[in-house]
Amino acid sequence: MTLASLFEEYASFVARALRRLGIPESDVEDALQEVFMIAQSKLDAIEPGKEKSYLYGIARRRASALRRSLRRALVRVERAHEEHEACTAPLDSPEQTELRHARAALDEILDAMPLALRTVLVLHELEEMEMSEIAEMEGIPAGTVASRLRRARARFEVEAERVRARLEAEEKR
Repeated sequence: MTLASLFEEYASFVARALRRLGIPESDVEDALQEVFMIAQSKLDAIEPGKEKSYLYGIARRRASALRRSLRRALVRVERAHEEHEACTAPLDSPEQTELRHARAALDEILDAMPLALRTVLVLHELEEMEMSEIAEMEGIPAGTVASRLRRARARFEVEAERVRARLEAEEKR
């Protein structure tokens, strides 16, 4: 498989994975390029039929490294900037506004979850991957995937309730 065909087939998957692994939207494109640069140097090591798993592994490691390097203050400044832009941008339709708020709430919920739980939840629920495929990608037994998924769903509910309560309190102000 060539790098071009690998990119064409899997770039959107890798970009979604990077976003859900906590990479800010402003850094996704750079991280995506890094993933495929690493893959290019290891094209011969990628087994046919395992391309998606291989790229996800690279993306997960890059996301982890990038998250460690980003300071919390930088993230707060970026969010404040995005909020400012949202306030000064042309008005969205009610549907666009609702969708933007829903995505922000989902990101807040996922950001509050431990990486191991978030990874399994995102791959299974959002990327619609089978547990066996997740187990292979993560290098863990399928039973561990099932256990993490169960815990992730419970944690998701707790975090979703926290976000709901915060949003309701903000609406009352």
